[in-house]
Amino acid sequence: MAEAAGSGGGSWKRHIVRQLQLRDRAQSGRFLDVVQAYTKLLEKSSLLVHFTEKLQAESFELQAPRSGLETNGSALEPGLGSPEALQTLKIKHQGQIAEMKGVSGELAYRIIELSKLVKAKECKLQEQKTRLASLSGQISELEAEHQQLKGRAEDLGSGNCARKAEYDALHERYRLREGELRRAAEKEQELIESLVRKKVEAAEHQNKKNERVKQARLSRELKKAMKRTVSIDVESDELKPAEVKVPVQELVELEGCEKLWKRPFRSASATSVTLARCVDVFKGLLDFKVKRGNSISSSSEVRYRSMPICLVTCLPSRVSDVQEAHFSEVNAVKFSPSSGVLATGGADSLIRLWNVAGGRLESLQTLEGANGSITSIEFDPSGHQILAAAYNNAAQLWRIGDCKSKETLTGHADKVTAAKFRSTRLQAVTGSRDRTVKEWDLCKGACCRTINVFSYCNDVVCCDNVIVSGHHDKKIRFWDSRGPRCTEVIPVEGKVTSLHISQDQMHLLSCSRDNTLKVIDLKMNNVRQVFRADGFRCGSDWTKAIFSPDKSYALVGSSDGALYLWNMESGKLETILSGEHRVPVNAVAWCFSGQCVVSVDQAKKVVLWK
Repeated sequence: MAEAAGSGGGSWKRHIVRQLQLRDRAQSGRFLDVVQAYTKLLEKSSLLVHFTEKLQAESFELQAPRSGLETNGSALEPGLGSPEALQTLKIKHQGQIAEMKGVSGELAYRIIELSKLVKAKECKLQEQKTRLASLSGQISELEAEHQQLKGRAEDLGSGNCARKAEYDALHERYRLREGELRRAAEKEQELIESLVRKKVEAAEHQNKKNERVKQARLSRELKKAMKRTVSIDVESDELKPAEVKVPVQELVELEGCEKLWKRPFRSASATSVTLARCVDVFKGLLDFKVKRGNSISSSSEVRYRSMPICLVTCLPSRVSDVQEAHFSEVNAVKFSPSSGVLATGGADSLIRLWNVAGGRLESLQTLEGANGSITSIEFDPSGHQILAAAYNNAAQLWRIGDCKSKETLTGHADKVTAAKFRSTRLQAVTGSRDRTVKEWDLCKGACCRTINVFSYCNDVVCCDNVIVSGHHDKKIRFWDSRGPRCTEVIPVEGKVTSLHISQDQMHLLSCSRDNTLKVIDLKMNNVRQVFRADGFRCGSDWTKAIFSPDKSYALVGSSDGALYLWNMESGKLETILSGEHRVPVNAVAWCFSGQCVVSVDQAKKVVLWK
């Protein structure tokens, strides 16, 4: 690393020196032209001085004979030349002198200009030298800084080597611990399976023992009963409340596990048991069967059927209360099985619980812990737990009264759009945009089955052993929880936004982006009714539609803020509730008693209708 840094430092220094040399040669080339011109000028000036001296010498030589001839006063001889020739020569020399003077002036002017240019170049050269000196100083500073950085790089390199060694050691320890953890988990699983097997064997043994004890007790009771006599009033039309007639032969058949009542009594002397005693015997027998069904060998799950009584649904007609429930839009709303508590979930990652009493909504509690927008809310059949789906790729479970989440179901790779309880409070189903539907064991908090689908899921519902999912590819799919494959596919005309199953589990209501509601017969698996209306528009991919508790009406919110309600029997639009919402309604909920309706919208508002 240090060698690489040194080679890098030498390369940039050589680059700077090379650039300075190139600039020096370029500027020297410019000055070279000036120097050559100046040299030529000096040569011409020397030549001009030589010509001038020669002409002056010739002029003196010509003037000397002329002065001699004038002093002698005699005429020149024809062989020595005439005055006209001398005059011509003089004129010629004067012209040459004038020409040489002009050339000399031009050369002098050019010398002055070149001198100025030379001075300017000298100034520029001086500036370049100064700049070169400053750059040399910067190069020195950079070299010093480079040495410092090189030292730091060496220190960091040695530190990185030490850290790398520590990381390798920690990674090796982690690998060993992971292996130990895996072996411990396998051993734990084996121990659990062994414990379960032993519990099953113990339960079977205990059941057999209890059955033998019960049969022995029943035999003893029957033998005692056979030894007793019964007084019969032949004239009375009704049996006395404390007595019943039982023939001896039929009691023997009862002891042999045959039917008790086969024929009428024939004589008053027949041995019998009292009615109260027989009732006690049969009650014990029934209790024994119940205990066998709830033994430790059976499933520990407790099945609930939340069937609140709703004789007649009341149509909502007026606004009873309005609350600003969340800091952002409200996506989900649900009544508890008792109809006394309302839960709302919003894009602010909060779930708020409301007490519904006297036509008012009173805030009870806020459940925190979700790390994403809430998309679905569901009460368990007992009303003590809440299951919510969120955009943090997980579903979370809360216990009523606890502010923090009890369990987080992780495993989806994208936003979870729906989360519902199965027929027990210990199982749940979730749907996600990662194109999967998952079944969960809430005791272990683990996924027990994953269903892969070709399109992402917007909603799910459960009935008995069937899971129904609505998808973005305009299809509703039915899955048997006991089998691996899809059992039925029902296409619709638009993207499915919600599913709702009636309390008698006979019909399914779907809402889709083609602005229609469809009622599906679950026995025939076909579309029975289609609801549409002028003005109704499905406002989002998570708009929820519901049945009324007695399945007399279908209710949904529209993008214009109105609630549309259809009559199931006539198939016609019953009423439109408008005036309170100004933005699309995301979800609606009908209390199980059938007395009130709640709607939530994208403007943080919760409206209670009576």
